[in-house]
Amino acid sequence: MRIRQTCMLAVIVPLLLAQSGPAKEELSLGDQGYLKAPGLEVIVFDDIYPDGHQTGVTIVQHGRRVAANGDVRLEPEPGQWSPMPVSAGERTIDAATGTIRQTLRYPDPAKDGRGFNPIFYPDLEIEYTVTVQPAGGNGFRITVDLAKPLPPEWIGKAGFNMELFPGHLFGKAWLMDGKAGLFHNQPNGPVATLAGGAVAVPRNAQENGPVQDPNSQQLATPLATGQRLTVAPETELQRIRFENLGSGELELIDGRSAHNNGWFIVRTAIPAGATTRAVEWLVTPDTDADWSYGPVIQVSQIGYAPAQPKRAVIEMARGEKPAGAATLYRLTGKGREQVLSAVPRPWGDFLRYDYASFDFSAINTPGLYQIAYGKSVSHPFRIDNEVYSRHAWQPTLEYFLPVQMCHMRVNEKYRVWHGLGHMDDALMAPLSLNHIDGYVQGDATLTKYAPGDIVPGLDRGGWHDAGDYDLRVESQIGTTYMLAKMVEEFGLDYDATTIDQERKVVEIRDPDGVNDAVQQIEHGLLSVLGGYRSLGRLYRGIITPSLRAYVMLGDAANHTDNTLKKPVEGLGLDTSGNPILWDDRWVFTEDNPNRELYVAGGLAAAGRVMRANGSPLGEEAIAAARELTQRAIGRSDSVGNKTFALAELAEATRDSVYIRQLAAMEKAIIADVENSAWRLASIEPLLPAGFRRRLAEAVATYQQKMDRSAQSNSPYGVPYEPEIWGAGWTVQSLGVRQWFFHKAWPDATSQDSFLNALNFVLGVHPGENTESFVSGVGADSPLVAYGVNRADWSYIPGGVISGTNLVRPDLPELKEWPFFWQQGEYVMGGGATNYMFLALAADELYAPEP
Repeated sequence: MRIRQTCMLAVIVPLLLAQSGPAKEELSLGDQGYLKAPGLEVIVFDDIYPDGHQTGVTIVQHGRRVAANGDVRLEPEPGQWSPMPVSAGERTIDAATGTIRQTLRYPDPAKDGRGFNPIFYPDLEIEYTVTVQPAGGNGFRITVDLAKPLPPEWIGKAGFNMELFPGHLFGKAWLMDGKAGLFHNQPNGPVATLAGGAVAVPRNAQENGPVQDPNSQQLATPLATGQRLTVAPETELQRIRFENLGSGELELIDGRSAHNNGWFIVRTAIPAGATTRAVEWLVTPDTDADWSYGPVIQVSQIGYAPAQPKRAVIEMARGEKPAGAATLYRLTGKGREQVLSAVPRPWGDFLRYDYASFDFSAINTPGLYQIAYGKSVSHPFRIDNEVYSRHAWQPTLEYFLPVQMCHMRVNEKYRVWHGLGHMDDALMAPLSLNHIDGYVQGDATLTKYAPGDIVPGLDRGGWHDAGDYDLRVESQIGTTYMLAKMVEEFGLDYDATTIDQERKVVEIRDPDGVNDAVQQIEHGLLSVLGGYRSLGRLYRGIITPSLRAYVMLGDAANHTDNTLKKPVEGLGLDTSGNPILWDDRWVFTEDNPNRELYVAGGLAAAGRVMRANGSPLGEEAIAAARELTQRAIGRSDSVGNKTFALAELAEATRDSVYIRQLAAMEKAIIADVENSAWRLASIEPLLPAGFRRRLAEAVATYQQKMDRSAQSNSPYGVPYEPEIWGAGWTVQSLGVRQWFFHKAWPDATSQDSFLNALNFVLGVHPGENTESFVSGVGADSPLVAYGVNRADWSYIPGGVISGTNLVRPDLPELKEWPFFWQQGEYVMGGGATNYMFLALAADELYAPEP
């Protein structure tokens, strides 16, 4: 009997202990203003970027953002240019219950037919409130309340959508009531016509304006409908359950059917007559209660020179302090060999993580290395004097710049990157036009050309800008300028490409005996000076006349028929009744003295290089820089651009008038030392002695401020403010400035200030994704990027993405997804050439003498 009682006690006591122990943590309001539980965060309207799938109700599961844009939308599959709501008041948080509310409304007057990318709203006004509150365990309830019922024509069309990130779901399963299926890599049919209220679909337009035709958008039929949806039921750390608690039903939709960059969508249409609790869901993500963010070791993807400072950054879960040593291993033919071991030095907290650093600067023996800390191991990296001499900056010059070249056919052995296109450039844009992508034409063309006139001289040179095909004057001259400075500062002389302007053909990895950098400078000048000759002023930019053409992906040769046509031969009329064309791009003009001075500075620098290489474009560029400066400087309020133009002209012409003008600006330059002083680095010895002395003092003060900021605001040794757009371009641009500060004022400026910027771009940056921001450079790099070939899940070697961005309030993110422009887009005018400049600077600093 006693034995039996003992056995029963052995069973009962652990059960009682388990029941009386601490309860599993439930979703509750955290210090950052969002709901938290172990392995789970629910962020509610902290972000402000629905265009980029960053706003509304957002789910972060085990450190990864898996769902976002939970909000009311006017169509089942909204896209980048679809109507978006606007806040109708401050977000409210009830700290006692963890309830978060946000009221919003349609339309948004700031975007309705205006703004950087105009959106066309239907004749519909609605106001609603989205409420999110904990519902026990990991569950949370989403409720949508409308101020008044929807009009009848919007029933079945407007609804509450939540978008599921596709990149984590391909090949995973779903369950909807009694049905099951897979998340496929491509959208599949059948498709159906959406009836009801008319939403503008400018993507389908052959004109610049909205299409008010509800039959113009064909949508996928839902993958399934029902009351209960389980996402990824087979994966413990990814499973999420959605339950519809109100009337209506859940729909699971493939949002890529209407838009290549769409996500999977869970949706409930707003029922007829509904106001209070028009939509009500229970969402329950599964988590591992013991999950914790593992340490991430952040090291340059290509490595370090022996004499270079070398510091790994270790990212850890918030509240975690270094435990145990980090170890540096040398990789040998027999395996790993320990070289150094030390406990990382704590840095502090940044965003949602704690950080520590592991300094291995003392190790200078060339070789291949790895760092281990806890269960984490870094990628292999080199320590070598020639680490920047090959496979570093070269892909940008060998691949990216040639592939981006407009008005050329670009070949690479068996591959054609793109055919010859845009030989029908360009027609003068219509007047009083608020176009797409920030292009605005005023009430006059400012030239002898009328709207629709053919403007000659624009069918040569230039690079396709970013992930699309427009040519902005600032990106064209910015690229040209940085290449010129690389030739002047580092003697860049590299030939791997044939560039034949006569035949309009480029052959990658087929040298022609001419410096590729000089040929690329020529290509930029052919566009900028070609426009200047024809227009008598700078162009603002050249862009497609329709959104359908703007979003085209693939071979640039498919963009145009290469035949200029007058408007009367076009394919239709715009919404104002003016003739437009599908393929002939428009050239825009503007009166912008600040931009004219910026272009003048670039022209002067490029002109020096072309003059030194015997090209007539050299003197023409310098003459154009003189003219632009003379007519713009008295109307500009930009000290930085004035300084830029005058300094580059002073170096190009040795005309003392420019030095006198700079000296007269002394007070303004010193007040704007951050933006202006670095522009004077190359001509600093030509300035008056007193100005030089006072400028040096101002630079020293500024650099002290920079050093404090670099050490205090992030663990990366650079002033760094995360934002919705990845900050990689900003950081490397700052690095270029710091190089010039170091050139002229080496005692005041640390080399670390530009080397740390280079390391940031090469992998020492926040988040679990430690890839470099340069495609094809380093052990891990973005091989899926937002270039013109993004629909192929591909990349262009040497292109530089914007990189890790901020999902507000505190999540650094860099996903593998080809349609995140705010993370993965390539750009011209600094994005690639600033990186190339920094890599060349490091090569110049550390490469052994030949």
